[in-house]
Amino acid sequence: MTAAGAPPDGLGPDVSAFDVHPARLPLASYLPRRAVRARVTEVTSPAVEAVDCHQHLGRWLTSGSWMAPDVDELIDLMDRTGLTHLVNLDGRWGDELEANLDRYDRAHPERFSTFCHVDLSVLERERPSRASDLLVADLAASAARGARGLKVWKDLGLRWRGADGELVLPDDDRLAPVFAAAGDLGLPVLVHVADPLAFFRPLDRHNERLEELADHPDWWFGGAGLPSFDRLIDALEAVVATHPGTTFVGAHVGCAAEDLERVGAMLERYPNYHVDVGARMAELGRVPRAARRLVVDHPDQVLFGTDEFPMNEAEYHRWFRFLESDDECFAYGPEDAAPVRGRWDISALDLPPEVLPRLYRDNAARVLGLQRAGQR
Repeated sequence: MTAAGAPPDGLGPDVSAFDVHPARLPLASYLPRRAVRARVTEVTSPAVEAVDCHQHLGRWLTSGSWMAPDVDELIDLMDRTGLTHLVNLDGRWGDELEANLDRYDRAHPERFSTFCHVDLSVLERERPSRASDLLVADLAASAARGARGLKVWKDLGLRWRGADGELVLPDDDRLAPVFAAAGDLGLPVLVHVADPLAFFRPLDRHNERLEELADHPDWWFGGAGLPSFDRLIDALEAVVATHPGTTFVGAHVGCAAEDLERVGAMLERYPNYHVDVGARMAELGRVPRAARRLVVDHPDQVLFGTDEFPMNEAEYHRWFRFLESDDECFAYGPEDAAPVRGRWDISALDLPPEVLPRLYRDNAARVLGLQRAGQR
């Protein structure tokens, strides 16, 4: 007889067989290997030559070194992976913009388009009307130098404050002249206003990105005094609605990849609005049917972009597999590493062949004003 509640002999777990008892296994050390036997499709080049509309090639996000230290090697990587054109979002302004333009756009005019930023620190120093005038002049000067678009980052809404000490959100009246000027200058505006929804939720055992936030505590925006995720997305929508003559691209699936119904509604409502898919394979791949519908229903408003930097060939192959194959249940990152975003697998979108040229190339070419799609 076995003890009450014990399994029959030979069927129960032998606790001594565990390297570490599951109850004491640190989550960071838990790296399960998928038991599903599923198809693996190798896709090493895009269906058509592609434009990556979301890349970082400058020095803004590093300690001063170029994100792409060897431009010839970068172009060779582009050629191997079927990329005809890259959008470099690191232009900043002034001398830094000049350095980016010299290194990329002017040296290789058919391969790169560099976006500028505007110096939002003037919001802290100047009265509102003066700040607006300086920002518009800053943008016009960057356009004259050769900037091909304007990048707006999440520090607008989460960091910069006015002279009164209050946070300045994207729909603040002081920014309206800048967005209007971008339209007048023919510059598309790529906007990143909010990070994933989990970054705004409590840091507790229910947060699906807790491991990621533990590694990057400065990515958490759920503290007092900061706007909510929805308030930031509302601000983005207000800006797009108020400036129909300006072309906008919502970075990272409109910064709302966890709410594709809202993204789709904005695309329906505003013909001047587009989104890129950069750095959101993990989010899109766990709702593949909804993600596929978003692209199929709005084939002229979704742009290919990766935000994978420094660039590497394996990541591009993974993107091509994700967009083109019908593979199921695979990792959105390297198979031998812990998932960096959340602990889930993804499935590919199996996009129809007729939408791929628009996603990969044509939409970006139109938004950027390229003479030919991809400009090779």
